[in-house]
Amino acid sequence: QVQLVESGGGLVQPGGSLRLSCAASGMIFSIDSMGWYRQAPRKQQELVAAITSGHSINYADSVKGRFTISRDDAKNTVYLHMNSLNPEDAAVYYCNADINANVRWGQGTQVTVSS
Repeated sequence: QVQLVESGGGLVQPGGSLRLSCAASGMIFSIDSMGWYRQAPRKQQELVAAITSGHSINYADSVKGRFTISRDDAKNTVYLHMNSLNPEDAAVYYCNADINANVRWGQGTQVTVSS
């Protein structure tokens, strides 16, 4: 069974940094796009960043210049490096990946930004 497991969330002060990781495991033949979404309380889920198998990247305007998405295809892992975090970045972050032509989701990891 294919699954995505996220890690790296937690509490950080404003201006701080975190790195999220999401590893895919199971019977994997191909992974196309991988990405991160987030959902804050009382807000709709939004795309944060995505990276294709060709390493084309797309960012939400709100995180450009602060967040960096990358992937390690040998490890079937996608990362999200988050810098200059502010309270508006606080949310549950979900990993998303197109694996074997099926979209999969991780369980989510909480990011809290507070002093």
